[in-house]
Amino acid sequence: MSSPLRDFFAGRFGGRRAVEAISAHRTFADVILPPRTRAALDEALSLVRSHALIFTDWGLGERHTTGLGLAFNFAGPPGTGKTICAEAIATSLGKKLLSVRYAEMESMWIGETPKNVAAVFRMATEEDAVLFFDEADSIASRRATGATQGYQRESNTVVNVLLKEIESFNGVVIFATNLAVNFDPAFERRIRTHVLFEMPGVDEREKIWHVQVHPEKTPLADDVNFRLLAERYAVSGGDIKNAVLKAATMAAAAPGIEAARKIHQWEFERAMDDVIAGRSVMQQSLFEPTGESSEERLMRAIGAAEERWRKTAQASVTMAAVAIGLGVIAIIVAIVVR
Repeated sequence: MSSPLRDFFAGRFGGRRAVEAISAHRTFADVILPPRTRAALDEALSLVRSHALIFTDWGLGERHTTGLGLAFNFAGPPGTGKTICAEAIATSLGKKLLSVRYAEMESMWIGETPKNVAAVFRMATEEDAVLFFDEADSIASRRATGATQGYQRESNTVVNVLLKEIESFNGVVIFATNLAVNFDPAFERRIRTHVLFEMPGVDEREKIWHVQVHPEKTPLADDVNFRLLAERYAVSGGDIKNAVLKAATMAAAAPGIEAARKIHQWEFERAMDDVIAGRSVMQQSLFEPTGESSEERLMRAIGAAEERWRKTAQASVTMAAVAIGLGVIAIIVAIVVR
């Protein structure tokens, strides 16, 4: 028999999967990273590999009862390899990866979301898995001071529970974010290593272009020059992946004999231009530039929403009053007619 708690532990919540179990197979050889990012990841990996030595063989686990787990923060722009590297760590440990979608885990019922957070850590412990929070700034955001609204108190409780679970968790948990500045300061002490995922340089971008196509099966025209593409477009690995797929789609749809179709340089260029154009659309602001800070724009948006809600509520109350009045009149008329 299904129940909300049982569904959650099965990875289902609100009709969608809140926790996805990934059988990790990708390694660090599958991602091209700038030297400084690679060095920081090597340090994180050395911590993982020496964990048993430090806390078991050297006895430090007997002296320190909390904070025995390993918490990493992967911060950087989208498409720079954070998710792949989280899977690579799980692969190196021979464990599966539990990827958490906080938006699916969040409950409309007060008090349920903190329980769901605790349940995720219990699940990771029971399955001996690496825990991965993508877009972690949504769950680890700064706590509100003097919280007066219910949602503020709930958000503060979620952060408090998350901090407590990290302290007691004896495994590996990875946070990935594009907005590390939004993290609550308390996470700085509890996260063992912070890894900054930088945008790839020209040399890294050229390598990424090469690994995104199959060396034997992908039909490339003679004019394809990945070095020129790397020099022209300062983009992330995720953008390059999307451009390669777009270019392949264009080439596959070209008229003519299928065996003669190839991906040309102009198709890669047009595809990348489309990717960049799409990204710029997604980055457009809903507000006109007025010199306001982001906080002021947010408060103005909230105020406008509250004003719309107030007007809607007033209109609803007026309509209800009119309906009641008409009902009373109808009753009176019915009595008089009798």
